[in-house]
Amino acid sequence: MIIDGNSIINRAFYAIKMLTNKDGVYTNAIYGFLNILFKNLEEINPEYVAVAFDLRAPTFRHKMYSQYKAQRKGMPEELRMQMPILKEILSAMNIAIYEKEGYEADDIIGTVSKTCEENDVECLILTGDKDDLQLASDKTKVMLTITKMGSTTTELYDDKKVFEKYGVTPTEFIDVKALMGDTSDNVPGVKGIGEKSAFSLIAKFKSIENLYENLDDESIKPAARTKLSEGREMADLSKILCTIDRNVPIDLLFDDAKKKEYNTDILSELFRNLEFSVFLKKISDGKTDEVKTQFEKIDLNKFKDKLANIKDKFVYKIYQSYGEMYSVAFLEKDTVYAVISGLENPSYAIADALKCVFENKDIYKISSDIKEDIVLLNSYGIDYVGDYFDIAIGGYIINPSHSDYEISHMASEYLSRTILSEDELLGTGKSRKDISEVEYARQTEYINAQVSSVYDIYNYQKQEIEKNGQESLLYDIELPLVKVLASMEIEGFTVDKDSLKAFNEMLAERISELEKSIYNLAGEEFNINSPKQLGVILFEKLGLYGAKKTKTGYSTNADVLEKLRYDHPIVENVIEYRQLAKLKSTYGDGLLAVIDASDGKIHSKFNQTVTVTGRISSTEPNLQNIPVRTELGREIRKMFVSKGEDYVLVDADYSQIELRILAHVANDESMINAFKTGEDIHSTTAKKVFGVTDYEITPLLRSRAKAVNFGIVYGQSDFGLSQELKITKKEAKDYIESYFEKYSNVKKYLDETIEKAKSDGYVTTLFGRRRYVPELNSSNFIQRSFGERVAMNTPIQGTAADVIKIAMVKVHNALIKNNLKSKLILQVHDELIIETHKDEVDMVKKLLCECMADAASLSVPLEAEANVGKTWYDAK
Repeated sequence: MIIDGNSIINRAFYAIKMLTNKDGVYTNAIYGFLNILFKNLEEINPEYVAVAFDLRAPTFRHKMYSQYKAQRKGMPEELRMQMPILKEILSAMNIAIYEKEGYEADDIIGTVSKTCEENDVECLILTGDKDDLQLASDKTKVMLTITKMGSTTTELYDDKKVFEKYGVTPTEFIDVKALMGDTSDNVPGVKGIGEKSAFSLIAKFKSIENLYENLDDESIKPAARTKLSEGREMADLSKILCTIDRNVPIDLLFDDAKKKEYNTDILSELFRNLEFSVFLKKISDGKTDEVKTQFEKIDLNKFKDKLANIKDKFVYKIYQSYGEMYSVAFLEKDTVYAVISGLENPSYAIADALKCVFENKDIYKISSDIKEDIVLLNSYGIDYVGDYFDIAIGGYIINPSHSDYEISHMASEYLSRTILSEDELLGTGKSRKDISEVEYARQTEYINAQVSSVYDIYNYQKQEIEKNGQESLLYDIELPLVKVLASMEIEGFTVDKDSLKAFNEMLAERISELEKSIYNLAGEEFNINSPKQLGVILFEKLGLYGAKKTKTGYSTNADVLEKLRYDHPIVENVIEYRQLAKLKSTYGDGLLAVIDASDGKIHSKFNQTVTVTGRISSTEPNLQNIPVRTELGREIRKMFVSKGEDYVLVDADYSQIELRILAHVANDESMINAFKTGEDIHSTTAKKVFGVTDYEITPLLRSRAKAVNFGIVYGQSDFGLSQELKITKKEAKDYIESYFEKYSNVKKYLDETIEKAKSDGYVTTLFGRRRYVPELNSSNFIQRSFGERVAMNTPIQGTAADVIKIAMVKVHNALIKNNLKSKLILQVHDELIIETHKDEVDMVKKLLCECMADAASLSVPLEAEANVGKTWYDAK
């Protein structure tokens, strides 16, 4: 297998979003290349492997034709820096590398394939370049990669497949390209001869030489004959440029290219530096690093004795299986001890033994995913008290861009240690609850390595967080929040199941009515949920204008339907049908399915380590996405009620928190004064940007000013603003320029933030939360623009996330301190909901607003207003 190095890494670079390691080294192209390489090594298992690369020096083609590839831009710097690292990796994999000054990778590939054929060795060419199809034969096959959205597929060509697809032989493929030219390589070809003509001519005449010998053939049209006659010199030159040289002076020694064992020490270090944990697993071949701790399974009595002697630190991991405590393992000196539930060690007895540790505030607990532990222990009647350190939270603070913070991934990144991952232990399609089904030997290996690594990761993270100046973010905000979120999950939110059922039935009836109406208007029944079938009805049968063809049919997305809304009554019905169908499946059927039968509540899971901005997310179900824009969507909130007659809901949200943060960080006097004097910030902006008085502000102008305010916060472009407000791009540009003129410090702040982020490689919130922005230094305009928007927005949105988290911790602690029955049960964006006992309403309203207002000390006041109601709808 000979690989076209430049072709594959180029395709990977543009197919995969920009990635960097913690040192800011770009890695996306290497990552994509290795994905393709490992996949093909595993599937094909070749006896010999080599990679061919281009060199920067001019080739014989450049010397022959100075314009050859002249239009091509130089290699982006983000890709250039990855090339030597890739070659270092290939060397560590003992894969032969071939490159030669004066020749292209294609020429080397051609020479290698020729040598293979002469030695009766089958040759597979892995490339993304169709030029190599000219090399296909019965012994040489071209594996052409096609990459879309980060996913790569391969098409295999031998000489027969080339002829079958293109109607010419591989050799004739050269002549086709020579006639039609190639804009990507700047090969001139014959002016006026396109792809269709070139294929047709060569299919008949077999070669350029034969074509010119038979130029008078009556099948050649006069116009084409003239073009061919005038372009003879370019045709001959183009054929030389397009022909792969299969006689490059390189020494191909099969022994050098023979597949060998990897140099795993060097390769492991490279992969760890690049943060490629997935490839570390591949080269370890299922082997894990030897963990220095011993493992001992103990019975319940010894477990109790050991726990009784713990005085200061408890490094542990609790494993659940189907909602019950399956195993508890903890570290003592150089041994991991574990008790596993069974007939002799029932889970309730294990839990009971744990009380002495978890209800002792003087014992510092160290583990991962502590929120899960608090919720589980609560089900056994155990309170989790005292201070703790959660390494998943630590990992999130160090770098919030990772997809997960599993112990094995952090062990690899921080400790250069390869241990079993959860996925590897459990296998596909299984979750943590299935740990009891895994063979004992694998369990013990996994548990030993995990618990041992927890303590080492903890020690690493403490130093890293201190080095980054993020101690307050960790110890004052994120770690205390773990307990708050656990409490919210335990408490849950009561749902009026009967009302939700009735609402769902109403939706079902209306959907059924809409179905019948749509079928009548269409004149036939069809699958309304199929964009393809709907497109045929709208644009072919009903003849509506504005059709946009895609590969799979007509586009019928929301934007398309919105433009057609008044062109035919069927469109209005389809729009309503889609809205109601989504409402029913997601919130009608969806919420009914997750109501806990034991208490009639929904216990959503709150995720602390998912978003790169620091915001909390909600799953199973996602309560943060309950619709608010439509009246019918808002009806869902009526189904969320307080528990019992003695309770109501107190709901408060911040007023324009992101704009207040912007005023503070930009130190803009105009904005600060507007907030201090209690002016409506959108009206203030309308006056400044549009030059109107108080009396001239219309709802439309205020709405536009609001869009500009928030557009600035989110780094919106003039195009984006024009689309949102349905105005011209010039008008949008004028609005933005006028805004920056009136709020000059905002412009200065945003510019300085981008420049600092370029220099540092990351942006920070007021509380030290970091987000790395490698896209800022990209040579690609789209990626760079995205990076600029991230750099502008993250400090503001991230600070807002920090503020609401501080408020949650304050509120939770205040409720406990005042010994109140009321509980914080939900956070949605800038909104907090407390399920409040009727006797405590006034106190809770005051406490909630004060805690939210005191969450941060800014140059403008933080304001929150509380409302009361029996349902979420009434309290909002």
